[in-house]
Amino acid sequence: MAPTLLIGSCEPFSGKSAVVLGLARQLSRLGVPVRFGKPLATSLDAPGAEASSSALLDADVRFIGATLGLPESHLIPSLHVLDAVTAQQRLLQGDLEPGAGFPLLRQQLASAPDGLTLLEAAGSLHEGLLYGLSLGQLARGLQAPVLLVLPWTDSCSIDPLLAARAQLGDNLAGVVLNAVNPDLVPQLRAELLPALERLGLPVLGVMPQSPLLRSVTVEELALRLGAEVLCCPERLDLLVETLSIGAMNVNSAMEFFRRRRNMAVVTGADRTDIQLAALEASTQCLILTGAGDPLPQLLNRAEELEVPLLKVEHDTLTTVEVIEQAFGHVRLHEVVKASFAFRLVEEHCDFGPLFARLQLPALAK
Repeated sequence: MAPTLLIGSCEPFSGKSAVVLGLARQLSRLGVPVRFGKPLATSLDAPGAEASSSALLDADVRFIGATLGLPESHLIPSLHVLDAVTAQQRLLQGDLEPGAGFPLLRQQLASAPDGLTLLEAAGSLHEGLLYGLSLGQLARGLQAPVLLVLPWTDSCSIDPLLAARAQLGDNLAGVVLNAVNPDLVPQLRAELLPALERLGLPVLGVMPQSPLLRSVTVEELALRLGAEVLCCPERLDLLVETLSIGAMNVNSAMEFFRRRRNMAVVTGADRTDIQLAALEASTQCLILTGAGDPLPQLLNRAEELEVPLLKVEHDTLTTVEVIEQAFGHVRLHEVVKASFAFRLVEEHCDFGPLFARLQLPALAK
């Protein structure tokens, strides 16, 4: 059976998928066959998936498989789906036995004679306990090493890593620190990484924060806001990296907008001056709040510049809160993000010690 590596995190949306993509690309270039799966699925909305397929294939698994060009046979179906319905069923049945699905999982893994199987665990250390598929349960049940991905803010970020080390023990094979303030990277590498190593936390990568990877599509914002798309529905794939609120006078707004890039601009439906100024800047979408309809000249200009206009029923404060919650909390399902993830991992991670621990035959030649 091919060796298995678990990719886990201490909190959701830590950047596991980006690390999986970069790691898998490196392995493929080294001639190591890769299989990928998520034992606990979190999203089954898979556009283009075969309707007749009975396999539980998570949307992340499909996207990563398609991005890496993996054959369908290298995509491992999930054992369960993490949602409110199945959670309630298991809770009412008292079905809490850890590892109940492991025989099927081991059977799936045994079908891979060579290469490496990458399994992405649930979003935190405790998520999946109800299903017997938490990160710790998987690591112990499969006797598999774990690569942990953690967003790093400052030295207080050490606590989740210490909790993970206590739970995983020798199964913890390495850590990738993600979303690090670029200004802090040199100091982190020089001073803190040796301290982490002494605590039994081998750091294999320090990836700086990326506005692109935190970005969200206009379509995702429209869905979360329940917005009406007034124009340019074919441009909802544009990526929004920053948020601006058009509540100042037009001269101040123009100066402010010039300093921003790839914005979503939220402003009142009656502020045509601000709206027109935003269209001349690096604006990916205009989001109009309040009563009233936009003037025809605004719609015409937005159509010319191919900038989507969204109309929402929420007030400005609520709209801003929804958008801010979206940044950094969406799945990596865009080709441009995947391409950037390849480069980010290649430039900032060194998986040599991990490959040595895995003793992959293809790398030993």
